[in-house]
Amino acid sequence: MSRPKKALVTGITGQDGAYLAQFLLRKGYEVVGLVRRSSSPSLERLARLGVQNDVKLVEGDLGDQYSIINAVQAEQPAEFYNLAAQSFVPESWKTPVQTGEFTGLGVTRCLEAIRCVNPEIRFYQASSSEMYGKVLEVPQSEETPFYPRSPYGVAKVYGYWITVNYRESYGLHSSNGILFNHESPLRGHEFITRKVTSAVARIALGLQQELRLGNLEARRDWGFAGDYVEAMWLMLQQDEPDDFVISTNETHTVRELVEVAFRRVGITDWEQHVVIDPRFYRPAEVDLLIGDATKARTRLGWSPKVDFHGLVEMMVDEDIAWETERMQLAIHSDRLAA
Repeated sequence: MSRPKKALVTGITGQDGAYLAQFLLRKGYEVVGLVRRSSSPSLERLARLGVQNDVKLVEGDLGDQYSIINAVQAEQPAEFYNLAAQSFVPESWKTPVQTGEFTGLGVTRCLEAIRCVNPEIRFYQASSSEMYGKVLEVPQSEETPFYPRSPYGVAKVYGYWITVNYRESYGLHSSNGILFNHESPLRGHEFITRKVTSAVARIALGLQQELRLGNLEARRDWGFAGDYVEAMWLMLQQDEPDDFVISTNETHTVRELVEVAFRRVGITDWEQHVVIDPRFYRPAEVDLLIGDATKARTRLGWSPKVDFHGLVEMMVDEDIAWETERMQLAIHSDRLAA
């Protein structure tokens, strides 16, 4: 009986890592997550998907070349998915050097580990639509030039090109997935989508009164993270490595996001709850990102299953359930204390 395929995943405790772990486990993979020695990883997202006991965690740090080599040597994965990064764009302005170190140079360390240990390991790099930044054409495809507008975007451009360079120079099966914004109920509260859906849930439950936002006219191509991890896997099943835009091919404004979220809870006069706060404007705003995923549709046979409205409504519903559960737990705790 043959052994199951093994995948090594960095960033496994994040949104994408948790959904990818769930997806790969369903495919029969053995899943290993690389986590930093110095951190106490939160397994909340893995727990919410019910897979926290099904993944193996090993020590490794994108800032430490030897730790990655040791992990690859010990685990001998067939596939390596690099999802780890300092991924919150506004934070990259506060920590630009750290962002470059881990989001950029960390990719090189992963590729070097593969090159040194076993060049047959297939590698996926989580690239980003933020690389397009000040967009030079609409929509953006694999041929669109990059013009990043944040330290995060700049670091991702480096990660993209070093992945291409190792593919062309060493013959590695290394592919970039240029993922446009992908969200879910597991998204961190610092991201605009979850900030909105969480606030809307709390407003509907009477737990808060206002939602403070920046540019309501910023447009994004938003999809469901659970759909997008399938595209990551499909890239590594191809005979030849390549780079693919993964997107819904639709764009929506933050205003639309807010409207759909409030409508889900029956609030039509949402303007009464929204406060525009200049603090939330970016130093260099990215105004329009919309991906052309034709190549992924034709070559990978991939297409998103959850549309924009379905995504926002899913997130609001989950946040309502989450906040309701917290309220019930608080009431129960108060009764016990009394």
